[in-house]
Amino acid sequence: MSQEVEQLTTLIIGSGPAGYTAAIYAARADMKPVLYTGMEPGGQLTTTTEVDNFPGYPDGVDGPTMMVQLQQQAERFGTEVRIGMVTEVVFAEKAGGMHRVVVDGTKHIEAKTIIISTGATAKYLGLPSEERLKGGGVSACAVCDGFFYKGQEVAIVGAGDTAAEEASYLANICKKVTMLVRKEEMRASKAMQHRVKNLPNIEIRYNTEVAEVLGEQVVEGLRIVNNQTGQEEVISVTGLFVAIGHKPNTDIFKGQLEMDETGYLITHGKSTKTNKPGVFASGDVQDKEYRQAITAAGTGCMAALDAERYLATLE
Repeated sequence: MSQEVEQLTTLIIGSGPAGYTAAIYAARADMKPVLYTGMEPGGQLTTTTEVDNFPGYPDGVDGPTMMVQLQQQAERFGTEVRIGMVTEVVFAEKAGGMHRVVVDGTKHIEAKTIIISTGATAKYLGLPSEERLKGGGVSACAVCDGFFYKGQEVAIVGAGDTAAEEASYLANICKKVTMLVRKEEMRASKAMQHRVKNLPNIEIRYNTEVAEVLGEQVVEGLRIVNNQTGQEEVISVTGLFVAIGHKPNTDIFKGQLEMDETGYLITHGKSTKTNKPGVFASGDVQDKEYRQAITAAGTGCMAALDAERYLATLE
């Protein structure tokens, strides 16, 4: 007996700000979008306690609440939100072709357009104490959360351009920033290294790793170790920022969609178009520069508009 295949106009994969914004616009354009949430409904913002920099929330909003409200807004216009994980995709090669998708290994779908909003996952150190204090002083986004540590002493882990840039950002608002570099030198560009080293309130510790994040409910300090001498030390900080990179959630698309060397989807020009007709990418899955909720939402809007225009060319 053949597997029943559901036919859709627009399928949205991912449920962060990009996915839900794409759903709002697609639903209002009568594209009847179906959105699959993936394994982490709401995306990275569900791990953020307070969002203070998204327009329209003068008093701030906690991340999970914001994502619930975005979902409700998308559903109000007719988006069907489903819990499920896309496990297999075969993209059509020609315009007008149907893209084939399998959800949870069992449900088969064909869609005229697909908007990919699967996001990226921040890399962490893998410490149990770090995991326990996420949202309590451990963050992977200085631009998102640095404001809450204004005038305080914080630490940042990382050695690349992103870590240097975030350390510089934190130095403008924090009393002191301790930068922990695992090796004996940074791998950031010379210009970024020069900027960091010239800021008087940044202290760089080379050959240094975090052994434990201290604190019960919130970060109170770090136990750090020199990986050359084995010497341990406790430093007092109220925030730990981890800047060791992100992994875009694109493994399932490898071999079909164009990606850069780190796995981010490549979109054409100022659009959200991928190399496959009728397939669009929005949010952190294609943006490694800004990685903010508001920019993700913006590209979600763009993806829905691009998809609507693509469908118009098929009529």
